[in-house]
Amino acid sequence: MERIKQAFGPEVPGLLGFLALVVVVFGLTAPNFLTAANLGSIAYQLPELGILTLAMLIPIISGGFNLAIIYTANMAGLTLAFVLMQFGGVDAGVGAFLLGTVLALLVGAASGAAMGAVIAYIGAHPILVSLAMMIFLRGLGEFLTKGGDISGFPQYLAVLGHGSLLGVPVPLILFGLCALAWHILLTRTRHGFASRMIGSNLKATTYSGVHTKRTLVLIYTLSGVMCAIAGILMLSRFNSVRVGHGEALLLVTVLACFLGGVDPFGGFGRVVPVVIALVVLQVLSSGLNLLGANQHLATAVWGLFLVGVMILRWGAGRWKERKRGRV
Repeated sequence: MERIKQAFGPEVPGLLGFLALVVVVFGLTAPNFLTAANLGSIAYQLPELGILTLAMLIPIISGGFNLAIIYTANMAGLTLAFVLMQFGGVDAGVGAFLLGTVLALLVGAASGAAMGAVIAYIGAHPILVSLAMMIFLRGLGEFLTKGGDISGFPQYLAVLGHGSLLGVPVPLILFGLCALAWHILLTRTRHGFASRMIGSNLKATTYSGVHTKRTLVLIYTLSGVMCAIAGILMLSRFNSVRVGHGEALLLVTVLACFLGGVDPFGGFGRVVPVVIALVVLQVLSSGLNLLGANQHLATAVWGLFLVGVMILRWGAGRWKERKRGRV
């Protein structure tokens, strides 16, 4: 158990225990919860939220925020959609998809880089900068689509959104690869170490010789790239794209990060606990749905979770302070 805590974070045993509790409760109370169909549904739904959460993760670890993740993802999806439509829509070839994917990734990277540059070189607060980008992207997307959606894409895209490889959903494989890349980035690279240092103390990190401005730009650029991957996945899953798709997921990504032990003030966070937290939230949503609860109730429960996590963290902090005082 101690090795697990050291390798993946002290939150992992508690989250796994809570996940087991949720599975047992819904397995006993919700019809068809433990069926292959429901578990498969969870596996296909999780990656969309998961990749968006990864896009939110590194900015929070660096002490910042990215409120524009949803609209960045949708603008990237719109970019791919525009390219496919120019090459025949449902008849567009794989080459058009590859070109659209590259352009979509560039749109995500450019959006993130613009935010990072303003935050790093002007010193504006990340919440305000990302809010401005969110409003800009939303307005631009509404203008380009006239408030509607774009649909009708090649059939081969269904493999990315609904296919499976050796019984494992392709979206889940994509999410797993993204999570692995983020885990390596945060634990094995200089950039990951610098991101945590910036979140802990920006001035001290600057004085230590780290190029903090360049690091901040890269943080938000990578966040934008991850958003673009999410946008491409959403397009392939729903065979349509619009600028406002997935708006309700923004706060859930924040909840998943905090439930996974990420410090809201920056400086600390791991990928594995966040992934487990995502599974908990998705299982909870699925179980409530099978019990006949309205989706809005699930959103309300997620909100209560966020409040509960903050209370538990406050209590744990007070307990540690008292324990130190006794020592």
